[in-house]
Amino acid sequence: MFKKLLGKQINIDTLSLEERVAIAKNEPIPAHVAIIMDGNGRWAKKRAMPRVAGHHEGMKTVRKVTRFASDLGIKVLTVYAFSTENWKRPKPEVDFLMRLPVEFLGSFLPEMMERNVRVEMIGDPSLLPAHTQKALFEAMEETKHNTGLILNFALNYGSRSEMVNAMKTMLQKVQDGQLTMQDITEECLTSHLMTAHLPEPDLLIRTSGEVRLSNFMLWQLAYTEFWFTDTLWPDFSEENLLKAVENYQKRNRRYGGLKGEEST
Repeated sequence: MFKKLLGKQINIDTLSLEERVAIAKNEPIPAHVAIIMDGNGRWAKKRAMPRVAGHHEGMKTVRKVTRFASDLGIKVLTVYAFSTENWKRPKPEVDFLMRLPVEFLGSFLPEMMERNVRVEMIGDPSLLPAHTQKALFEAMEETKHNTGLILNFALNYGSRSEMVNAMKTMLQKVQDGQLTMQDITEECLTSHLMTAHLPEPDLLIRTSGEVRLSNFMLWQLAYTEFWFTDTLWPDFSEENLLKAVENYQKRNRRYGGLKGEEST
């Protein structure tokens, strides 16, 4: 992989991670990166370990990636931690997954405060166990004044449900006279989603070789750049994230128009 720097071609594969970060920071950094963290179970199976061991290792990767994303200058990092469909998994696995945020936030919160990271979530918290809700809400309250990276957990989240609820809210407002049918536009729907206060993702990463969206931010990802990797989530490294960002920086984002190209 080659990049131009001061008119010269540089083979970035020969550079250190720190040198590559410095070069990447001279190009536009994606403001919002969304990650579908996949492959925890397969990572554990390859090592003859229980699936929950993969989830625990994956939690460590979230910490590592959060640190690196913050250092890169990414503004929002949304991680798909638990979907509305994940309740179908065996109860012991679900129970373990519900305990992970407690451990993660309890141990990582002091560092997040030092790094000026703000914790947020999208999804329906009402079905989460009390201990999971408590850990999340306490972390969100503790970090609410932080102005650095937003670490946004998608927990008990499903995009179709999110859009249906947004449409129900808009229709109720029409019935109440707060909106007219003419007011319902793409911008109006966007403003009623859980991510209304966030920029739409610039880059989506999915690990483990799967190439589907799995009911994740379907509306928000309309013009997002996708990057797929065979790397299992527990093995996902700082270099993997940097590779995704470097790949993003090479793309021509046209949003349906022409950019840097002449029309014919």
